[in-house]
Amino acid sequence: MFRRALSALTSLLTLRFVPRPWWILCFAALGILAGLALALGKVSRATSYLSDDPEACVNCHVMRPHYASWQRSSHARVATCNDCHVPHQTPLHAYAFKARDGLYHSSIFTLRLEPQVIHISSGAVPVVQNNCRRCHQPTIATVSACCGGDGDRLCWDCHREVPHGRARSLSASPTVMSPELPDVFHPQQPRIGGRDPRPQ
Repeated sequence: MFRRALSALTSLLTLRFVPRPWWILCFAALGILAGLALALGKVSRATSYLSDDPEACVNCHVMRPHYASWQRSSHARVATCNDCHVPHQTPLHAYAFKARDGLYHSSIFTLRLEPQVIHISSGAVPVVQNNCRRCHQPTIATVSACCGGDGDRLCWDCHREVPHGRARSLSASPTVMSPELPDVFHPQQPRIGGRDPRPQ
């Protein structure tokens, strides 16, 4: 079984199924596709999503109000976006969730189907709820109103403005509050909180 799979893989990689005169064209096409994939990864800052850096979230302009409101909240000193919005059972869970959400978000933003006001998705509700409980368990244990009884209340049923404030839309945050990431092709550009500190 293993030998047969290895033979099929070798056949695929050596292009045995393609007539010899077409090999150069096939390798050229594969090279072009690989180059385009690398260029797309560079321009989209794909590797930034592997980190916990909150500035990766503002690669998409629709997230700027959320980043700006988080940056001015008490959570900014103790938690990143991933601390609240990504599951923490195992690294595998975290990266699988980020990959699934990232694929969905990139398709929505590429097709320009994003809403003016972004709401948390039904799949993300239990993740954020569990992360609130994980960090604030000592407080929750002492307050019966939080999760007493049936325990079906969400933290933001009461704490609606934490940490993103009341108004969360593209028009609610002025552009001046929005961080600008450094140029993709000049990553050494200095920045403070995502901004270039040099006078414009």
